[in-house]
Amino acid sequence: MARNVAFDQNHPLMEAGLESPIDEEGVHDSFSQLIAEQSQNGGASDSDAFELQELQRQLNEEERDNVAFLSGPGRDFQGRRQRDAECEDADTQADPLIGERWSSATLKILSSMPSRTIGRNRGAIISQYYNRTMQLRRRRQSRPAIRDFSHSARPSIRGYGIETDSADAEVSKRDRLVNNLQNLSVSDRIRMLRAMPLNVSEKGELRSLALQKEKRTLSRRIPCCSQLKYYIINGARQGWYSWLSFLHSLHLWQVPLKRVSGRFGSGVLSYFLFLKTLLFFNVFLFLVTGAFMVLPQALHPPESSVGRPYFTGLELLTGAGYFSDTVMYYGYYCNYTLRKSCRDDGGVHDVSLSNGTMPDCVSKHLSYNMPLAYFFTIGVSSFLTCIILVYSMSKSFGQSFRIDKSHSILAIKTFCSWDFKVIKKSSVKLMSENICTQFKELLAEVSHKQVKNTRCQRLWRLMVHGLAWAICVASTTACVLAIFFCSSHMHQNLQFFLRSRVSVTNPLLNEASLLALPVLVSLINLLLPGLFNLAAWMEDYESPSVRTYVSIGRNLMLKVSVLGVLCYHWLGRVAADPMTIDLKCWETFVGQELYRFLLMDFIFTILDTLFGEFLWRLFSEKVLKRRRKPVFDIARNVLELIYGQTLAWLGVLFTPVLPAVQILKLLLLFYIKMSSVMMNCQAPRKPYRVSQMTTVFITLLCFPSFLGASVCVTYTMWSITPSSSCGPFRELKTMFQAGKRWVEELEKDNPNLSVLARAHSYLVENPFFLFVGAGIFLIVIYFHSQVVDGQRKIIGLLQEQIENEGDDKKFLITRLQTIHEQKRTPARRLASQNSNC
Repeated sequence: MARNVAFDQNHPLMEAGLESPIDEEGVHDSFSQLIAEQSQNGGASDSDAFELQELQRQLNEEERDNVAFLSGPGRDFQGRRQRDAECEDADTQADPLIGERWSSATLKILSSMPSRTIGRNRGAIISQYYNRTMQLRRRRQSRPAIRDFSHSARPSIRGYGIETDSADAEVSKRDRLVNNLQNLSVSDRIRMLRAMPLNVSEKGELRSLALQKEKRTLSRRIPCCSQLKYYIINGARQGWYSWLSFLHSLHLWQVPLKRVSGRFGSGVLSYFLFLKTLLFFNVFLFLVTGAFMVLPQALHPPESSVGRPYFTGLELLTGAGYFSDTVMYYGYYCNYTLRKSCRDDGGVHDVSLSNGTMPDCVSKHLSYNMPLAYFFTIGVSSFLTCIILVYSMSKSFGQSFRIDKSHSILAIKTFCSWDFKVIKKSSVKLMSENICTQFKELLAEVSHKQVKNTRCQRLWRLMVHGLAWAICVASTTACVLAIFFCSSHMHQNLQFFLRSRVSVTNPLLNEASLLALPVLVSLINLLLPGLFNLAAWMEDYESPSVRTYVSIGRNLMLKVSVLGVLCYHWLGRVAADPMTIDLKCWETFVGQELYRFLLMDFIFTILDTLFGEFLWRLFSEKVLKRRRKPVFDIARNVLELIYGQTLAWLGVLFTPVLPAVQILKLLLLFYIKMSSVMMNCQAPRKPYRVSQMTTVFITLLCFPSFLGASVCVTYTMWSITPSSSCGPFRELKTMFQAGKRWVEELEKDNPNLSVLARAHSYLVENPFFLFVGAGIFLIVIYFHSQVVDGQRKIIGLLQEQIENEGDDKKFLITRLQTIHEQKRTPARRLASQNSNC
């Protein structure tokens, strides 16, 4: 129940029915401290102490008078209660303690409560905050006693009555408060102004007065030669603040995200925020791989004895042909140390197989070991990505799994959500739409009631859920088996396509045939989520959030199964025995496969946006004559993002430029999806709040996606033999031996570095420490989640305790009124009997 609060002398407190945020005990404590200070200072300040004691007694008397005033029904109070009878009746239904005709004894007790005796008018607020500023100044700086000042300079507290303040006294209090604010630091002044329970205009007026007096004081104190320095510092500070505001305005996609949040709610917004997070991950990965792998090799290209094929345009889809012998793939990178003088001598340099260096490169200039750089760049970038993911997930856990009951958030959103600094018309419209959508979500959560079903209904729903899950699992299994047999068939026929005359006479057909498996997988990823949505429609979930989470689980099952079959195809068939299919560089082939899968996923996403959203909207409006638009499928689109990001993490070892392709894909996808959502989609018919959706997305990105990709990359570098004719790890048994060979060379050149060799053998070569590090990360996440869960329980207990204390207060007040009525009834009967006699 909301009521207006006016700081008026004649305003009855019981009529307001609200607790003021001011603590009047601070005022009395300030007076008591001044009295104690004067008593300690001795006889020289007896008159001042007597004056303060008199004022203290006046305040106590005024408090008693105010209690009597509250208990006595004045004429204005009677008239006001007659005029607001209907409002009181409505309020009585919400709270039984409001609107009752309490006795004078009960009113005295109610008016004596600490929450009902504070903040009666604006003068009291200014008085109290004047004393608070004085206390803050005493804490910030050591001040001499009051007796050391003249009477005119002492902090006067005359006329600080709570109900008898005149206009002149209030003006003098304001002036003294402004003086005290002027003497505070900037941070203390801002904190004090924010804490004052005044409206924004009065706070701004106090702030401007304090700044004006400060400027006049500084102009009198600062010499003319120093004013220029003061203005320069002030201008530099304002320029710095303007620069920070400009940087804040450069946040990526700030306005479109606000527009989506205002129109579609937090569910659709979480998709675009997750896309933005993936974009930052790929930018980081591209900068690391580009700076330490792609750029050095591009500046020192290796000599190629085979001519590069012509560009036909089909390479943009297949990634083969012209792109095969470029920095885009693993096979292009050399296995020797790059030196500055190697290219200056001219000619082709032979590679020394014993140490992996070129014998002609004997210059003493800086060198760059490409195999070592390739190995450590992949390892360090994966490790840093893991740390960022764990930190993001831990932070997201702390932000989402907190106690945020809808009733309390409604109050916060109602009174504290508007930003008064927003003055632009479009920004005001966006903010109002955003707040309205948040209100719809919160009100839907508040009004949601759990429906109690009978046993038959629960049994029927259980059977429907079981049937739906059986359909989803069976369809997923069938699709995974289809992908498995198709990849097996492609593997068996790959040798024929590579060695037959068809591949020589018609190479374009050979390259186009490589798109069959990516097209099949992308088609399954496009159509099967529609079957999942049909199963969810059959289940008829009451909560939209539950339906979203179930859909996420089913799509995750599909994506993990598909990626598992593909990883087996690449690492278990192609990489295990590449000579059977006549592959000279199987790493480049796997990189091309990952590029094709990533590109086909993007193309089919665009087709789904075109046919599933745009054309369906036109068909519904033109043919069906309905204004109903499709709802944005959060689960399917988010799992498509996770699927694409998993491909990017898998392919960074074989295709170092793949993060750049993923960045371009995400940028185009953001603008295409944003336009489609704004034009073709509608908000959910049942608004719902997704407080933990972002945490679920980050968790899925970390564990199934990044963890699976890291396991595959680690297995490739530690167990699979690299190609012998291409790449930086040629002629090595495993990619992992590049780091071991570098450590052995360091130990041979400098025996003092034998400790580094032993540390490498124990920490890097032994997989036990890798599992220990992964276990430590999991333990950190577990303990953080447990701490957050404990905090949630404590906050829940405290909220329950507050509610119980409120109920106890209502019960005690009601019992007090009942006892008083029981004692007053015999007295009334006795009085009536005496009158009759």
